[in-house]
Amino acid sequence: MHRVAITGAGIKSPAGNTADDACATVLAGRSMARHLPGLLDAGLKVTFGCPVDFDPDGYFPRHRQRHLDRPTQLAVAAAADAFADAGLPHGADRCGVYVGTGGAHTALNASYGALPLARIPVATVPMTMPNATAARISIRHGLRGPALTFATACASGAVAIGEAMMAIRYGRIDRAVAGAMDSMLTPFAISAFAAIGALSRRGEAPELASRPFDRDRDGFVLGEAAAFLVLERLDDARARGARVYGEVSGYATAADAGHIVKPLEDGEVAAETMRAALADAGLAPEEIGHVNAHATATQFNDRAEALALARCFPGGTPPVTATKGVTGHILAAGGAVEAIVALRSARDGLVPPTANYTGGSPIDVVHGEPRRIETAPVLSNSFGFGGHNASLVLTPGD
Repeated sequence: MHRVAITGAGIKSPAGNTADDACATVLAGRSMARHLPGLLDAGLKVTFGCPVDFDPDGYFPRHRQRHLDRPTQLAVAAAADAFADAGLPHGADRCGVYVGTGGAHTALNASYGALPLARIPVATVPMTMPNATAARISIRHGLRGPALTFATACASGAVAIGEAMMAIRYGRIDRAVAGAMDSMLTPFAISAFAAIGALSRRGEAPELASRPFDRDRDGFVLGEAAAFLVLERLDDARARGARVYGEVSGYATAADAGHIVKPLEDGEVAAETMRAALADAGLAPEEIGHVNAHATATQFNDRAEALALARCFPGGTPPVTATKGVTGHILAAGGAVEAIVALRSARDGLVPPTANYTGGSPIDVVHGEPRRIETAPVLSNSFGFGGHNASLVLTPGD
């Protein structure tokens, strides 16, 4: 088996468009939620979210932009940054593309369905194919390894990274660009999530609306993002003198086999997923320095995850942080964005505070200010509608 190194990172997120900027914003614990003109104009009950401030001109010529939907633009740009950060050549040998996606293309399909048939754009088919983003990344960098797409709702980013790690670990490929994207800040998607009671209604103060684990949480704030990592065999990375940020040391995924949108209330399958990821990494619970939780700020999810963490860490949880207090719920992209934040936090020994948390959880939620810890591996959780659970163990570099 091969150890799997992380040698590149790229991110487009509400918290920032570089890993340095995003991590600094998360460390400051400052929410990025704000009212959005398109939602205000639509007269919706929920009119705020966490958008990405992104200029596609830096990545795509103007004439190509109309053929690329927003989630693909964000993803291709983030993957390009990761590829450049890793210093890989165009057409890198035995390199795969592993992409996680949630509902972005479904939402795009729905918006096109409202157009008169005569006005359907010529690029509609490639823009609404769920596999299009993986294909675009593969084409841009000349990568002829597997180009795969994973759709496990909000666990998709962690699953894409974990599956890429497994392919490298067992020698099927030597390296991969792996991550996820989602962009659904549209009236259609906002209305759909609001209809099932998933969204916060704190429109009078959007910056206080996303409250992971907090006693007064009332739903998530929708965001958008994309993030990608370059993974490769550790021995190859060292041989070519690459900068090694850390390793993907463990991964596990499992299904609740329960409700389509609610997690199992006792958190048992989520806890077993965490235990399996730790076992895959060869680590005991007490060796984990902190946890980057999924923590969407919904009543059911946060309660179930807190129970799951207590089950996984019976001696008391390590410090727990929740990035979504800053970024909002970025759906499939969450696991990829949070992997970058979690690894940086583990490397620096500094756990970010959970924005807007004032109390109410039985676990050790970091809040108020960053907390200094010893450098150690981190557990990053991602859970999705459909009962999808995924956990990654990330170990900082030497």
